[in-house]
Amino acid sequence: MSALHIVPRVHDLGDGFHVRRALPAAARRSVGPFVFFDHMGPATLAPGHGLDVRPHPHIGLATVTYLFEGRSCTVTVSATCNPFVPAR
Repeated sequence: MSALHIVPRVHDLGDGFHVRRALPAAARRSVGPFVFFDHMGPATLAPGHGLDVRPHPHIGLATVTYLFEGRSCTVTVSATCNPFVPAR
């Protein structure tokens, strides 16, 4: 099997924050259109300052986040902060 090098596309999520999306990709159609592989960061935000991300559809997809270093917080619909850090 030969190696495939996929060059991620850069997407601006708003507020100057960019992600690099490797999947889905035309070169790797066997993965499926609903599997996303994004690389974000590194980014440093001031305490209490999140990202003002543009509106985007949530279509019932489940997400998995791998954090390699630092820490982050996801904010739920009820404005509750759910912090997470890399596994030790």
